[in-house]
Amino acid sequence: MTIPDLTDKTFAKFPQENRVALVDVWAPWCGPCRMVSPIVERLADKYHGKVGVGKLNSDDNSTTAQQLGVMSIPTLLFYKEGKLVDRIVGAYPEEVIEEHLSKLL
Repeated sequence: MTIPDLTDKTFAKFPQENRVALVDVWAPWCGPCRMVSPIVERLADKYHGKVGVGKLNSDDNSTTAQQLGVMSIPTLLFYKEGKLVDRIVGAYPEEVIEEHLSKLL
């Protein structure tokens, strides 16, 4: 499954279009982000049709990253019914990320 790249222009509607959404805020130079990325891809495949998964490059979309209060990356944002309900800052194992996600389903 291809994970959409969200931008300052497209971000706002993404959580609205998915009952449950996970957004990976990252940057290309970020080592921990590269560790989290394959986990996010596996979860996108596993929860396809149940969870919308998107990626937001914080370097290219700093306006949205600032509005979301992202201070460190990677940051994973969890949405339910359009509302930000949870976040994880830092690189965590797949089980931890999936635990946060499963609470929303």
